[in-house]
Amino acid sequence: MINRLSVATIWVKDQNEALRFYTEKLGFEIRADFTNGDYRWLTVGLKGQPEVEFQLAALKPNGGLTQEDVEQLTKLVEGGKLGVGPWKTDDCYKTYEALKGKGVEFLQPATDRPYGIIEAIFKDNSGNVMVLAQDK
Repeated sequence: MINRLSVATIWVKDQNEALRFYTEKLGFEIRADFTNGDYRWLTVGLKGQPEVEFQLAALKPNGGLTQEDVEQLTKLVEGGKLGVGPWKTDDCYKTYEALKGKGVEFLQPATDRPYGIIEAIFKDNSGNVMVLAQDK
């Protein structure tokens, strides 16, 4: 039986830029960074949650992606149709202000929602749209 999530994929335009975004702005830690030819396996994770990693997967042709695949995925990423989350926080207002201060681009500030959360919506440097959420 399947019993847990191990790695989720976040498609990125530039792995080095994405790595800086996720580590320096969001505070993630590097879990793996291995190169095999021109393929790079790069993962990051949340501190204190070692069982889940996020692969920062390059949007470029490789053994599994054709140029056409890359073009379609890039349109989805840049159009804000892909992303991972919601990312949970204990204080959405405070986290929103801290991330905004680090230059994270928000599409929506921290907002109290009638469906039981406070949420803010931001983009990573590739265009992936993410939700930052606090349970009320």
